[in-house]
Amino acid sequence: MLLRHYRYEKELAEFRRRGGVLRTNEALRAGVHPRVFYAMRDAGLIEPLSRGVYRLTELPPLGNPDLVTVQLRVPEAVICLVSALAFHEITTQIPHEVQIALRRPAREPQLPYPPLHTFWFSGKTYTAGIETHQTDDISLKVYSPEKTLADCFRYRKKLGLEVVLEALRLYRERKSIRVAKLLEYARICRVEKVMRPYLEALL
Repeated sequence: MLLRHYRYEKELAEFRRRGGVLRTNEALRAGVHPRVFYAMRDAGLIEPLSRGVYRLTELPPLGNPDLVTVQLRVPEAVICLVSALAFHEITTQIPHEVQIALRRPAREPQLPYPPLHTFWFSGKTYTAGIETHQTDDISLKVYSPEKTLADCFRYRKKLGLEVVLEALRLYRERKSIRVAKLLEYARICRVEKVMRPYLEALL
């Protein structure tokens, strides 16, 4: 193992400099020869996260592999709705797909894995409330809890109102309540009239 590391130390250093994860084309542009790149893979020094994305095997296991994979493959994606609720720990739902928001009129991403559900937002409904979290050494874009709740009310018929109200209750129990932000995002998502009675009852 030490010999293998020494042989590819320059290339391994390039991976480490980029946080341990590189797309194949990024590695080639950085000067890693294709033959060397695939030799590193065959030697078990790097492993595929998804098609065209590789990660150093020396790194600790990923805490959110599906979210990291999606962010690397679809950089403009923002984690939203139930996936964002789960990230913020304000739902008991277990997402079976990664729900992402893209700015209209972006094209549907084609990923073999993980399963994706894409929602197209426009204007402030896309740009408002985006937070960046460092997850597994990757900058992950996810909507804030307050923006996510407004989005969930917007898509309440698709998600189920019981899922949305549970998230609101868990938000009240687990987060610092920011009513002004909730109402701001409710107005942006055009659900203020729908949300306000529930906010008054629960918060």
